[in-house]
Amino acid sequence: MTRFIHDQFAKDYLKQILTSYGEVQAARRVAGEVREIDVYFIPNSQPNTIPKTFGLLPQFTTTPVLFEPFRNAASITEICDCLLKLLEVRGDLQRQANCNKTRLLESELPKLWILTPAASAPVLSGFGANFNIYYH
Repeated sequence: MTRFIHDQFAKDYLKQILTSYGEVQAARRVAGEVREIDVYFIPNSQPNTIPKTFGLLPQFTTTPVLFEPFRNAASITEICDCLLKLLEVRGDLQRQANCNKTRLLESELPKLWILTPAASAPVLSGFGANFNIYYH
């Protein structure tokens, strides 16, 4: 059921227009499968500084973060799955904030780090990824 009249209007309008051109499923439920985040890190409120000997890890862990490490190059499908996990976590956090009548700050939202040994420039740019290549 739609909570707002303009949402229902838009659904009905699009259904009416598109029915002649294909199958229309208005208000189709999306059943989510169980997904597991490899590592979900939330820094302590008074963080201990992670030693610089851990390389880039201290930079990655200044805010909440999801880590998704891959042994082989992450495929487009695997990257999409990681993004979906991130969006589901953010959605859960937003629902919790709404229930508690609190405001969720951008700094409280987790970032996603996909750790992959290789990724082509076209795949990365296709996702609008910010990327750096680090050599040791």
